[in-house]
Amino acid sequence: MTQDIDHLLHEVFGYQQFKLLQREIIENILAHRDTLMIMPTGGGKSLCYQLPALVFPGITVVVSPLISLMKDQVDALNELGIPAIYLNSSLSYDEHRANLDRIRKGEVRLVYIAPEGLLVPATLAFLAASAKVDCLAIDEAHCISEWGHDFRPEYRQLVQVRQKFPQAVCVALTATATPRVRLDIKNSLGFQDADEFITSFNRENLFLEVLPKKNPTAQVIRFLRNFPEQSGIIYCFSRQQVDDLAVDLAEAGFSVRPYHAGLNAEQRQQNQEAFIHDDVQIMIATIAFGMGINKPNVRFVIHYDLPKSLEGYYQEIGRAGRDGLPSHCLLLYSYADTKKQLHFIDQKDEPERSAARMHLRALTDMAETSACRRAPLLAHFGETYTVENCAMCDNCRGQQGNQEDVTIPAQKFISCVKRTGERYGATYITHVLMGILDEKVQQRGHQSLSTFGIGTELSRKEWLSLARLLVQRGLLTQETEFRVLKLSPAAYEWLKSKQPLLASLRRAPAREAEAEPRESEVPGAPDYDHELFERLRRKRKQLADASRLPPFIIFSDKTLVEMAAYFPQSMNSLEQINGIGQVKLAHYGQAFLDVLLPYCQERKLVDRARLDRRGARVLTKPGKVRRYIEVGRAYQNGRSIPELMADYDVKQSTILSHLYQFILAGNSLLGGEKFQALSCLTAQQQERVLSAFHQYGTATLRPIFDALNAEIGFDELNLLRLHYLINNQHGSKV
Repeated sequence: MTQDIDHLLHEVFGYQQFKLLQREIIENILAHRDTLMIMPTGGGKSLCYQLPALVFPGITVVVSPLISLMKDQVDALNELGIPAIYLNSSLSYDEHRANLDRIRKGEVRLVYIAPEGLLVPATLAFLAASAKVDCLAIDEAHCISEWGHDFRPEYRQLVQVRQKFPQAVCVALTATATPRVRLDIKNSLGFQDADEFITSFNRENLFLEVLPKKNPTAQVIRFLRNFPEQSGIIYCFSRQQVDDLAVDLAEAGFSVRPYHAGLNAEQRQQNQEAFIHDDVQIMIATIAFGMGINKPNVRFVIHYDLPKSLEGYYQEIGRAGRDGLPSHCLLLYSYADTKKQLHFIDQKDEPERSAARMHLRALTDMAETSACRRAPLLAHFGETYTVENCAMCDNCRGQQGNQEDVTIPAQKFISCVKRTGERYGATYITHVLMGILDEKVQQRGHQSLSTFGIGTELSRKEWLSLARLLVQRGLLTQETEFRVLKLSPAAYEWLKSKQPLLASLRRAPAREAEAEPRESEVPGAPDYDHELFERLRRKRKQLADASRLPPFIIFSDKTLVEMAAYFPQSMNSLEQINGIGQVKLAHYGQAFLDVLLPYCQERKLVDRARLDRRGARVLTKPGKVRRYIEVGRAYQNGRSIPELMADYDVKQSTILSHLYQFILAGNSLLGGEKFQALSCLTAQQQERVLSAFHQYGTATLRPIFDALNAEIGFDELNLLRLHYLINNQHGSKV
């Protein structure tokens, strides 16, 4: 069993190792033990039921309260080669019938459905008669509890579904549940001996900041200028505030859309789609309405107004940084907002009024504390936070006891920016200050400057931290595209004033990293090549638009950051990058290599993806032959497709995927007519498919599928793609 789930984790999902408690949870579910899972957003909850769904012979029914999320979740699974569907009111009659037929034929592994849809007697009867339900996964399980912040009555009725499918293991999962809510979930679902798995509620990659609310629109605009071209969400209390702020920010040149219940359904859908597809950078939404999105590259969340509770605040900031990269959460706080909330609370009846006051008090305690903000936030969920300084909240970052006089280092840095001509970014200035005599410094003769080598008292990370501080304090400006630093008028005034500069620098470990120095855009992010990242991001957007998918479904920002940090230059190396499984490697590997190879060759960048990375990834063991190479060689030696399916106990689509990778890795195959012979299409249909490959290329199948009006399935397209590639191995259009 362990070998099976490890294989699925790497080959299907593209991850090298499990996150905290994922293995234990998956093994618990596969042992058919009911499971309550409390895991923060970005912790990997979905994998814990999606992976077992590939092992169970029957289907996994996933209950989700957010219809708007289902399509993205299903699209993401289909991109991984996992057959999944959803049943909800957004489907036409014919689409709904087609999905029911797929369930009846046993063609799907996961079925996503809203609770009210699942509770319809006809739906329950259909599932009971047409499929074996092995697992019932209840997402956002805190909605079950009357003590939670988002109670939904239909969730209380899900125990009826459990009674209808007593053989199915039940998995309840949520990111937000106090001890009282957790007990209520278990009691409501009738869990007898449920195993409870709770990881830390701490989202370490989120920087928490609270600022006094003075001129909020101006404060938001100043904040946004630090996040050019980045995705973010701004929460407001009222619809009118959403609309007004959207107008103000649009006039200031920002890419924004509003989102609230006052818009019609079509407008909300269009705005959300634009945001998810990276066509719009900022969404402004009401707290009360919320947003059903699963966009992993949200780099910031701003609360323009006060949330209703700590649980609501935690859930809303949880929409930031789901890819694990650092993200910023800003709360603009005023006593006037607190009074506004209290006014609405006083309109409620007891005991709801008392509960709401308690929730609001917990939130204001967090907002007003001068200690680490994580301590009261995590304590609300029953977790004790013992770290003295989290270094990822404004209080810990700026505690007076941790501040020091950085006047002299700041003067050195500003002087170096000036002496090098105000033409370079923070990384290059750091090289000069630290006396790093690399090729660029030598070419420009900056080793002769008076500032060369005068900055050995700080580490590279500390200098970069100081650079960010100087930008934040307005002493330096930074261009958006090339991140060039220049002195501001305030810098000259400060230098003349001889005023001290106090700050708390982000201290680096004693041992400096041995990797090639590269500036990070946000604190804590991996060092990576920003120009390469942007090129990869453009390629991702191009592929996503061609397939009408959100870009993050192709690859997450985290995957692109790793590509831009480790410079993979072969299919084998790409496979070492987190988030690239076998299907995505086959679909998109060559398209991204077409960006990586010329960029790396032009700059003489070494492929670092397969080097020892201090345990960060389990690399391919020396001497181990990748599965697609084994399959390709076996096919070359005469094994047929059916024989290979029997040899490896896999489906035909898996063998075809391996052979496709084998060709992309630069190997030749013979016998393209064998794949054509396996096709069930008519000669005329085959000709249409081959013509489409000639027109659109073979890098991805979605454009072919769409060009053929969705009349020909992906299994047939996979077969004929191999036929096409083998017959055009010298000069194929990929």
